[in-house]
Amino acid sequence: MAEHELDAAEQTLANMSALDIADWRLRTFALYDTVRKIAADSPEEAHAYWRQERDRMFGTHPASALTDEAKASFYGLKTADYDPIYRFYVPLTNQGAGREMNVETGTDGVVRFVRLGTFDLPELGQLAVWKLMGYGGGIFVPFRDATAGQPGGSYGAGRYLLDTIKGAFHGVVRGPGPEVQYVLDFNFAYNPSCAYNEAWACPLAGPANRLAVEIPVGELY
Repeated sequence: MAEHELDAAEQTLANMSALDIADWRLRTFALYDTVRKIAADSPEEAHAYWRQERDRMFGTHPASALTDEAKASFYGLKTADYDPIYRFYVPLTNQGAGREMNVETGTDGVVRFVRLGTFDLPELGQLAVWKLMGYGGGIFVPFRDATAGQPGGSYGAGRYLLDTIKGAFHGVVRGPGPEVQYVLDFNFAYNPSCAYNEAWACPLAGPANRLAVEIPVGELY
Protein backbone atom coordinates (compact mmCIF):
# COMPACT_ATOMS: atom_id res chain seq x y z
CA MET A 1 0.00 0.00 0.00
CA ALA A 2 1.41 3.40 -0.97
CA GLU A 3 2.23 5.76 1.86
CA HIS A 4 0.37 9.04 2.00
CA GLU A 5 1.65 12.05 3.92
CA LEU A 6 -1.24 13.98 5.47
CA ASP A 7 -1.51 17.66 4.61
CA ALA A 8 -2.41 20.22 7.28
CA ALA A 9 -6.16 19.94 6.62
CA GLU A 10 -6.19 16.15 6.86
CA GLN A 11 -3.94 16.19 9.91
CA THR A 12 -6.36 18.49 11.74
CA LEU A 13 -9.16 15.99 11.24
CA ALA A 14 -6.94 13.00 12.09
CA ASN A 15 -5.90 14.58 15.39
CA MET A 16 -9.46 14.93 16.64
CA SER A 17 -10.68 12.37 19.11
CA ALA A 18 -14.22 11.01 19.13
CA LEU A 19 -14.67 12.80 22.45
CA ASP A 20 -13.58 16.12 20.89
CA ILE A 21 -16.14 15.73 18.12
CA ALA A 22 -18.89 14.73 20.57
CA ASP A 23 -18.10 17.76 22.73
CA TRP A 24 -18.22 20.08 19.71
CA ARG A 25 -21.66 18.79 18.78
CA LEU A 26 -22.98 19.04 22.32
CA ARG A 27 -21.71 22.61 22.59
CA THR A 28 -23.25 23.49 19.23
CA PHE A 29 -26.66 22.12 20.25
CA ALA A 30 -26.41 24.01 23.54
CA LEU A 31 -25.46 27.17 21.64
CA TYR A 32 -28.56 27.07 19.47
CA ASP A 33 -30.78 26.20 22.43
CA THR A 34 -29.57 29.37 24.15
CA VAL A 35 -29.91 31.38 20.94
CA ARG A 36 -33.57 30.38 20.61
CA LYS A 37 -34.27 31.39 24.20
CA ILE A 38 -32.59 34.80 23.87
CA ALA A 39 -34.18 35.42 20.46
CA ALA A 40 -37.65 35.11 21.98
CA ASP A 41 -37.01 38.59 23.44
CA SER A 42 -34.22 39.95 21.26
CA PRO A 43 -32.97 38.30 18.05
CA GLU A 44 -30.20 40.91 17.89
CA GLU A 45 -28.87 39.95 21.34
CA ALA A 46 -29.13 36.28 20.36
CA HIS A 47 -27.05 37.03 17.28
CA ALA A 48 -24.36 38.78 19.34
CA TYR A 49 -24.17 35.74 21.63
CA TRP A 50 -24.00 33.38 18.62
CA ARG A 51 -21.11 35.34 17.11
CA GLN A 52 -19.21 35.44 20.38
CA GLU A 53 -19.55 31.72 21.10
CA ARG A 54 -18.77 30.59 17.56
CA ASP A 55 -15.63 32.74 17.50
CA ARG A 56 -14.56 31.19 20.80
CA MET A 57 -15.24 27.65 19.61
CA PHE A 58 -13.52 28.09 16.25
CA GLY A 59 -10.49 29.68 17.86
CA THR A 60 -9.98 27.28 20.77
CA HIS A 61 -11.85 23.99 20.40
CA PRO A 62 -9.88 20.90 19.29
CA ALA A 63 -12.70 19.92 16.90
CA SER A 64 -12.71 23.28 15.13
CA ALA A 65 -12.37 23.08 11.34
CA LEU A 66 -9.45 25.52 11.55
CA THR A 67 -5.97 24.09 11.35
CA ASP A 68 -3.51 24.86 14.14
CA GLU A 69 -1.79 27.31 11.82
CA ALA A 70 -5.08 29.12 11.13
CA LYS A 71 -5.93 29.23 14.84
CA ALA A 72 -2.63 30.95 15.55
CA SER A 73 -3.70 33.99 13.53
CA PHE A 74 -7.46 33.74 14.15
CA TYR A 75 -9.23 36.85 15.42
CA GLY A 76 -12.86 35.97 14.66
CA LEU A 77 -15.15 34.86 11.86
CA LYS A 78 -16.22 37.51 9.39
CA THR A 79 -19.88 38.00 10.25
CA ALA A 80 -22.15 40.91 9.31
CA ASP A 81 -24.00 42.95 11.91
CA TYR A 82 -27.61 42.01 12.61
CA ASP A 83 -30.29 43.30 10.23
CA PRO A 84 -33.89 42.48 11.25
CA ILE A 85 -35.24 42.65 7.68
CA TYR A 86 -33.63 39.26 7.01
CA ARG A 87 -35.65 37.43 9.68
CA PHE A 88 -38.74 35.63 8.33
CA TYR A 89 -41.62 33.51 9.53
CA VAL A 90 -42.80 31.31 6.68
CA PRO A 91 -44.77 28.08 6.21
CA LEU A 92 -43.40 25.02 4.47
CA THR A 93 -45.32 24.46 1.24
CA ASN A 94 -45.62 21.12 -0.57
CA GLN A 95 -44.00 22.44 -3.76
CA GLY A 96 -41.45 19.91 -5.02
CA ALA A 97 -42.05 17.49 -2.14
CA GLY A 98 -40.81 13.95 -2.72
CA ARG A 99 -38.02 14.74 -5.16
CA GLU A 100 -34.67 13.12 -4.43
CA MET A 101 -31.20 14.61 -4.46
CA ASN A 102 -28.06 12.50 -4.28
CA VAL A 103 -24.90 14.40 -3.39
CA GLU A 104 -21.51 12.88 -4.13
CA THR A 105 -18.94 13.79 -1.46
CA GLY A 106 -15.23 13.16 -1.39
CA THR A 107 -15.20 11.39 1.97
CA ASP A 108 -18.74 10.23 2.78
CA GLY A 109 -19.75 8.74 -0.57
CA VAL A 110 -23.25 9.54 -1.83
CA VAL A 111 -25.46 11.43 0.63
CA ARG A 112 -29.18 11.07 -0.12
CA PHE A 113 -31.79 13.77 0.48
CA VAL A 114 -35.56 13.84 -0.11
CA ARG A 115 -37.31 17.17 -0.59
CA LEU A 116 -39.88 18.09 2.06
CA GLY A 117 -41.19 21.14 0.22
CA THR A 118 -40.35 24.80 -0.30
CA PHE A 119 -39.89 28.01 1.67
CA ASP A 120 -41.27 30.99 -0.26
CA LEU A 121 -39.43 34.08 0.95
CA PRO A 122 -40.94 37.51 0.22
CA GLU A 123 -38.81 39.47 -2.28
CA LEU A 124 -35.95 36.95 -2.04
CA GLY A 125 -37.14 33.85 -3.87
CA GLN A 126 -37.68 30.20 -3.02
CA LEU A 127 -35.54 27.62 -1.23
CA ALA A 128 -35.95 23.87 -1.34
CA VAL A 129 -36.19 22.17 2.05
CA TRP A 130 -34.51 18.78 2.35
CA LYS A 131 -34.62 15.81 4.68
CA LEU A 132 -31.34 13.97 5.17
CA MET A 133 -32.08 10.29 4.63
CA GLY A 134 -28.90 8.94 6.19
CA TYR A 135 -28.03 8.38 9.81
CA GLY A 136 -29.22 11.27 12.01
CA GLY A 137 -31.85 12.58 9.59
CA GLY A 138 -32.98 16.16 9.98
CA ILE A 139 -33.95 19.26 8.02
CA PHE A 140 -31.34 20.77 5.72
CA VAL A 141 -31.57 24.13 3.92
CA PRO A 142 -28.40 25.34 2.18
CA PHE A 143 -28.42 28.40 -0.05
CA ARG A 144 -26.25 30.34 -2.44
CA ASP A 145 -26.96 34.02 -3.08
CA ALA A 146 -25.59 36.75 -5.33
CA THR A 147 -22.78 37.59 -2.88
CA ALA A 148 -21.25 34.11 -3.30
CA GLY A 149 -17.69 34.27 -4.55
CA GLN A 150 -17.73 38.06 -4.80
CA PRO A 151 -15.08 40.30 -3.19
CA GLY A 152 -16.16 40.95 0.39
CA GLY A 153 -19.06 38.54 -0.09
CA SER A 154 -19.86 35.01 1.02
CA TYR A 155 -18.33 31.58 0.42
CA GLY A 156 -18.51 30.74 -3.27
CA ALA A 157 -20.17 27.36 -2.80
CA GLY A 158 -22.90 28.70 -0.53
CA ARG A 159 -23.92 28.73 3.11
CA TYR A 160 -26.24 26.86 5.48
CA LEU A 161 -29.48 28.38 6.78
CA LEU A 162 -30.79 25.32 8.65
CA ASP A 163 -29.11 22.02 9.47
CA THR A 164 -30.89 20.33 12.34
CA ILE A 165 -28.50 17.38 12.49
CA LYS A 166 -26.02 19.95 13.85
CA GLY A 167 -28.60 21.79 15.95
CA ALA A 168 -28.77 24.78 13.60
CA PHE A 169 -32.48 25.54 13.91
CA HIS A 170 -34.36 28.65 15.06
CA GLY A 171 -37.72 27.13 15.90
CA VAL A 172 -41.28 27.39 14.69
CA VAL A 173 -44.24 29.60 15.50
CA ARG A 174 -47.66 28.04 15.89
CA GLY A 175 -50.66 30.27 15.34
CA PRO A 176 -54.27 29.77 16.35
CA GLY A 177 -54.81 27.61 13.26
CA PRO A 178 -53.08 24.42 12.10
CA GLU A 179 -50.37 26.20 10.09
CA VAL A 180 -46.81 26.13 11.40
CA GLN A 181 -44.39 28.89 10.45
CA TYR A 182 -40.65 28.29 10.49
CA VAL A 183 -38.26 30.90 11.81
CA LEU A 184 -35.71 31.65 9.07
CA ASP A 185 -33.06 34.18 10.02
CA PHE A 186 -30.33 34.77 7.45
CA ASN A 187 -28.32 36.69 10.04
CA PHE A 188 -27.37 33.27 11.42
CA ALA A 189 -26.34 31.82 8.04
CA TYR A 190 -22.96 30.14 8.34
CA ASN A 191 -20.28 28.60 6.18
CA PRO A 192 -19.91 24.83 5.87
CA SER A 193 -16.77 23.43 7.48
CA CYS A 194 -15.24 22.75 4.05
CA ALA A 195 -14.93 26.52 3.60
CA TYR A 196 -12.12 26.35 6.16
CA ASN A 197 -10.78 22.84 5.78
CA GLU A 198 -10.92 20.71 2.63
CA ALA A 199 -10.80 17.52 4.72
CA TRP A 200 -14.50 18.03 5.54
CA ALA A 201 -17.25 16.74 3.25
CA CYS A 202 -20.04 19.28 2.82
CA PRO A 203 -23.26 18.96 0.78
CA LEU A 204 -23.72 22.29 -0.96
CA ALA A 205 -26.52 24.32 -2.52
CA GLY A 206 -27.99 22.86 -5.71
CA PRO A 207 -30.10 24.69 -8.33
CA ALA A 208 -33.23 24.68 -6.13
CA ASN A 209 -31.35 26.47 -3.35
CA ARG A 210 -29.97 29.46 -5.20
CA LEU A 211 -31.21 33.01 -4.78
CA ALA A 212 -30.66 35.69 -7.41
CA VAL A 213 -30.53 38.47 -4.82
CA GLU A 214 -27.80 39.46 -2.39
CA ILE A 215 -28.03 38.30 1.22
CA PRO A 216 -25.41 40.57 2.84
CA VAL A 217 -25.87 39.21 6.38
CA GLY A 218 -24.67 36.14 8.25
CA GLU A 219 -21.19 34.70 8.07
CA LEU A 220 -19.19 36.05 5.15
CA TYR A 221 -15.87 34.85 3.74
